[in-house]
Amino acid sequence: MITPASTTLASRIDRIAQVDPAAAILARRVVRIARVGLPRMYRADRGGFAHTRRRGPDGLELHGTNPRYDAIVLLGLRFLDAEAQRTILGGETAEAFCGRLLSRIERETDLGAVALLAWAAAEMGHPDLERGLRHLERLRSAREAVSTVEAAWTLSALVAAGRDVDLARRTLLRAFEARSGLFAHSSPPSASPWIRRHVSCFADLVYPIQALARCHAVHLERTDLDVAVRCAEAICRAQGERGQWWWHYDLRTGSVIERYPVYSVHQDGMAPMALFDLEEAGGPRLLSRIANGLTWLERAPECDDPLLDEKEGIVWRKVARRDPRKMLRALRAATSRFHPSVRLTWLDRLYPPRFVDFECRPYHLGWILFAWLGRS
Repeated sequence: MITPASTTLASRIDRIAQVDPAAAILARRVVRIARVGLPRMYRADRGGFAHTRRRGPDGLELHGTNPRYDAIVLLGLRFLDAEAQRTILGGETAEAFCGRLLSRIERETDLGAVALLAWAAAEMGHPDLERGLRHLERLRSAREAVSTVEAAWTLSALVAAGRDVDLARRTLLRAFEARSGLFAHSSPPSASPWIRRHVSCFADLVYPIQALARCHAVHLERTDLDVAVRCAEAICRAQGERGQWWWHYDLRTGSVIERYPVYSVHQDGMAPMALFDLEEAGGPRLLSRIANGLTWLERAPECDDPLLDEKEGIVWRKVARRDPRKMLRALRAATSRFHPSVRLTWLDRLYPPRFVDFECRPYHLGWILFAWLGRS
């Protein structure tokens, strides 16, 4: 497990309060929302969390399951006391829930889900961690190419478990593009289809920042910190005026290809946890960027609907364009492939970002707990 940061380092919410007291209040609100919302997403009949909780004709409805989401929630739940864990997990502790998931991990073929569960088990020092690590190695060794997100989660898991990270680290770093400071969608980048090989999404950037920061904190490889800092600086340069963390970026230049959707989890979960981990590993202090991203949730200029529902324990998923079959994103990816400066700006007028996606997913609430209660 990663050694906790010095006890002299203020909590993450307290550090945000130093630069933006209102953002700190909002951080406490989203943590409360996560604690209210997660037990309402747990499906006792399925033994895990729903894939989503969505507004339907008869009110809020649960749909599906998702093993990745179970593991992400576990990463956040370990910062709550046993009583709170049992409230969320239908009577189980996080350790017991983790053990139940590990007991059937060999059936899981999703590398991302296995990496996340191994990471969660390592963070809590679970006695069955070895079972998760063995299966992670089996899946990893069978793949010549992986998504960058999966590569980052694998590295985070191995760092937390105190295992050899050399191969996982090299796998992640081969997705890095030095010209822009960004990461490709796949490792190696050539594994992605040619027409969108130049497109990186926000997840392709924040998870590597986080993984390399955590790796540097343990192994003190300067390259890891330098690369993580370069990527963090790139996304901060691109951040919207109202704090938006944009969606699609050009791997070649670092510019934004398509801004929307803006996902709420990027604002209050993923960006904060990556940038906090980077600071705690010796990187720059980017608290104002974290605060600006968080406050977008209350002051989103794109919509009139509130994105936070404290009573129901919900943060609505995203603000987006009405984009039939993701046509706009595909069109912008294709045209920018042939010329990096082409953006088809007239599409912004035809398809303004006014649509709120009225659903909430448990991994979002798990990352909130991990981001604001954790420490690398």
